[in-house]
Amino acid sequence: MSEGLVQRRRKAANEDSPRADDDANNDNGGEEERNEENDKGTRLTLMEQILLLGLKDREGYTSFWNDCISSGLRGCVLIELALRGRIQLETAGMRKKGLLTRKIELKSAEPTGDVILDEALKHIKETQPKESVTSWIEYLSGETWNPLKLRYQLRNVRERLAKNLVEKGVLTTDRQNFVIFEITTHPLSDGNQKTKLIKDVQESVLGRWTNDVHRMDKRMLSLLVLSHASDVLENAFQPLNDADYEAAMKRVRSLLDLDYDSEAEKKGNEVMWAVFEAFSK
Repeated sequence: MSEGLVQRRRKAANEDSPRADDDANNDNGGEEERNEENDKGTRLTLMEQILLLGLKDREGYTSFWNDCISSGLRGCVLIELALRGRIQLETAGMRKKGLLTRKIELKSAEPTGDVILDEALKHIKETQPKESVTSWIEYLSGETWNPLKLRYQLRNVRERLAKNLVEKGVLTTDRQNFVIFEITTHPLSDGNQKTKLIKDVQESVLGRWTNDVHRMDKRMLSLLVLSHASDVLENAFQPLNDADYEAAMKRVRSLLDLDYDSEAEKKGNEVMWAVFEAFSK
């Protein structure tokens, strides 16, 4: 009894402490970052969500004709690092430099616990001079003519993400023979996860739609824009009836037509807006 009373007193003291007040009033994404760290065992990253939308449920692989998903996943890596408080854009300065001319700089070198994110974070930390968002998407994708930058390429990203999803119980592992070669595939194991993801994407542009982009959840906004850039958004909208499909696509196009430089000046994560701008070119 006395032990329980002591615990309640300690809890009350902690809630009244200045540190608790500082945490409650922190508007720099601290709460989002802490939630992300707490959920990292089960919550899907942006990269995993994009891959899951692109995977064929039974076959367990992405379309052979999709050549957009690779760079899209690298854009997700940058946004994930920014949302977790690891990177940011350098200040715009007096000349008001555009999003794509500003360089990415390290905000925190603390590991995220995600192997792919930490690999990218290590590259960014060790690189001098600093590079822009566009350059980092190219380097991480291996799509650069500079042989000195090829070491920054994140290799086997889709396979590594698929293994993460296997560990989280979303996918399973199989082999498929294509006569002249055989590949490892990852068919859907838990259909509820993908169904929920698709429903959330649909609802974000239908039932929960807002005309104020700054009121949208940053993760969902990023998922919409980058799933379009990765050519997998159609998979989420395919089940919709004609009227809902038309409304959903119209609202997505409104997001793609935004002036991202202007939106970044108003509010929000500048790295996120810069990634959007990079894929709009």
